[in-house]
Amino acid sequence: MPASFVLIHGGSTSHHYWDRLAPRLPGAVLAPDTPGRLDRPADLMTLTVEDCVDSLLADIAAAELEHDLVLMVHSSGGLVAPGLLRGLPARVRHLVYSSASVPAEGGCGLDCMRPRHADGIRAQFDWARENGKSVTTLDGPAPDPEKARTQYGGDPLDDETLEFAMDPKRRVPDSFNVYFQTITWQGIDPALPTTYLSNLRDRAVPLALQREMLGRLPFATRVIAIDGGHVPSVTAPDFVATLLIGIAAELANP
Repeated sequence: MPASFVLIHGGSTSHHYWDRLAPRLPGAVLAPDTPGRLDRPADLMTLTVEDCVDSLLADIAAAELEHDLVLMVHSSGGLVAPGLLRGLPARVRHLVYSSASVPAEGGCGLDCMRPRHADGIRAQFDWARENGKSVTTLDGPAPDPEKARTQYGGDPLDDETLEFAMDPKRRVPDSFNVYFQTITWQGIDPALPTTYLSNLRDRAVPLALQREMLGRLPFATRVIAIDGGHVPSVTAPDFVATLLIGIAAELANP
């Protein structure tokens, strides 16, 4: 029986992050949005990981996916993975991380960042709360697109890919608050097959940090390296599609 694919975007983006990958996958593909973006209003100052998990579980239930699930999470989308696994017992047959956030037991999303980035978020969020202000990860105009050409690491984005990545339907305001939420791995099957797609030239999540987070996973994890930056589903969708299709084939022919 074929697998269905559930694709969870990372921070400051939307389900449109997967627009190059999803058409390359066979069968059912669900790429839901978490609250607070596009047509899903939410208070970004108070949004929690639990809110996101509840919303995603409702979307998955509404989609009535009939087959085993391959769950792929990108970047800070990794924060919702433990909650989704608890909410989908025995449904998820393979978990795929793409340079995704992996807090230790009792940790949070800030632990999955370079220290200077985490310290900056703490300072901004504390200031906002003290002054009754609202602050998000992309509050205001997008940065100079030319600076974004190299921000993900890997080869500089070509013009078409830069326009794709900076499109307002993909580059969206997001919540700082989710990075402060405590994450637990309790109640999850440690035997779940897991793959970590490691981006060797990732600027957002450097290789050393990826390796540190790999050590936090409660699963025996297969690591597949790709010589690129932080957004392989945008810059190398054929590679990622081949990986996911291979995983689905393994499930169909154990």
